[in-house]
Amino acid sequence: MKINFFLSLLILFGVYANNSNACTIIVAGKKATADGSVIVSHTDAGPDCRVHVMPGQNFAKGAMTPVYWGMVDLGRPLGDYGDTLGMIPQVSETYSYFQSAYPQMNEHQLTIGESTTSMRDELKLDMETCKQIMTVEQAQALALQRTKTAREALKLITALMEKYGFRPSCVGESETLVLADTKEIWVLEIFAVGNDWNPESGKPGAIWAAQRLPDDHVTMIPNWSIIKQIDLTDTENFRASINYKSEAIECGWFDPESGKAFIWQDVYAPVPREWATSRFWLFFATFSPELPNLPNRWTSDPFKGDDQYTQFVEPISIYPFSVKPEKKISVQDVMAYQRSTFSGTIYDKENAPGWFYPNKEGQMVRSAHATPFPTAEMRKLLKINRRRNVARARGEYGMIAQLRDWLPNEVGGIYWFYVDNAFTSAYVPMYAGITDVAECYKTYDKNKFDENSMRWAVDFVDNLLYLRWQDAVKDLHTVRNPLEQSFFDEQEEVDKTFSDLYKKSPKKAKKYITDLTIERQNKTLQLFQDLRITLITKYTNNKQGI
Repeated sequence: MKINFFLSLLILFGVYANNSNACTIIVAGKKATADGSVIVSHTDAGPDCRVHVMPGQNFAKGAMTPVYWGMVDLGRPLGDYGDTLGMIPQVSETYSYFQSAYPQMNEHQLTIGESTTSMRDELKLDMETCKQIMTVEQAQALALQRTKTAREALKLITALMEKYGFRPSCVGESETLVLADTKEIWVLEIFAVGNDWNPESGKPGAIWAAQRLPDDHVTMIPNWSIIKQIDLTDTENFRASINYKSEAIECGWFDPESGKAFIWQDVYAPVPREWATSRFWLFFATFSPELPNLPNRWTSDPFKGDDQYTQFVEPISIYPFSVKPEKKISVQDVMAYQRSTFSGTIYDKENAPGWFYPNKEGQMVRSAHATPFPTAEMRKLLKINRRRNVARARGEYGMIAQLRDWLPNEVGGIYWFYVDNAFTSAYVPMYAGITDVAECYKTYDKNKFDENSMRWAVDFVDNLLYLRWQDAVKDLHTVRNPLEQSFFDEQEEVDKTFSDLYKKSPKKAKKYITDLTIERQNKTLQLFQDLRITLITKYTNNKQGI
């Protein structure tokens, strides 16, 4: 079977979606997880889904380093991070970390999750004239290179934003970062300050606030602000820029004489949008179903999703900053949420009325083509709503970081990584101390199919599922789920083998987890390459009737 035939199928089914980013973060403190690890997850990152290890380096005194624009973009050689907006002082030593569109973990288990959030139009920048140069992805990279803990990263990133000015790179909006280490988690929200700012003004180049997540809590950021009231007298749990309130007062967004509390979320974020509130609802309905005033959006009725007369529009204030989960959560729980298609709710596109037809007995049955990821043309034809799933149907990449303080950093930090669609793809573990990844994870050109690209392999299967989704997705689960489970089943042995080797030779121990990671990544590539043969053989149009 020639690859040209496969490529024509990809073109037929329409590989590419738009590149707008829609990132969901889930985090859990160490007392809220089943194994005592800190968990940070992030889905639908930037267009450059390639990942590679940036080794730590030493630099001479007085060295400078570029501040890049375009780090998240695809289309350049690996290691080319875009245009240079400016130069800032370099440090004498940097740490090894995983470089991707939004860099996320370093060798010390420091992890950063990102979610683009909305802000007032008055704060947005004209990229042609503004003086701000520090994007959030560049700040992430600098923090991973230079810091070891969440608090150190918080101090550095906010200092960079204030000194060099926050420059939004994703649709001109604000950003939320989650900064985590093996001990604690901080949520950092950053807003721009408009076009009038310049570095010589002496004013902060960003508006920011940060709140610490309680160790026994979980939270989720669905492209929306979650910080509410800020108590700067509580220095263990809150931080903010000096202008966090004054900017709002000067602009007339908050009146200190009103007697009302200053609610950060209400002041700086505009009226909430459904693609955020739906994820808020699902998260709390899943992990804290007893939350007061939570709407009931569970249903098996295909028509309920279109029945606006019975749907509540809840105030966003009902969703707290964080919550103690009903039960302690695991990495697998987070995977399941990130893959959720809102099955069994009013948002379930797989249960839309357009998929149903009467069988010979006159009973309504669902088509074998019903999918939770209908394309734009399918939605128009079948009149299916465009409400989003948790992760986009065709995202770029995502991760779940599992941070474990009872093991050496090199193996304690597990970076569960997938490419393309979280629902279809496989999470494969990498470790904080590895020195390389498989070539298939460093290879992707959206304009040219590559047999040795993990992203293309997943994309291929994702498209072939549309031949007969309801049946084909079972074939996917039959082979992918056991592979993922094997990674969990083998983890105790990996920890022990690494620890035994580490006592004798840290170098050999790092080689062990590097070789293991590459072997697993190549095995996953082969699984998806084999699966496409299974799918086209079983569900070719020649077998589906005309």
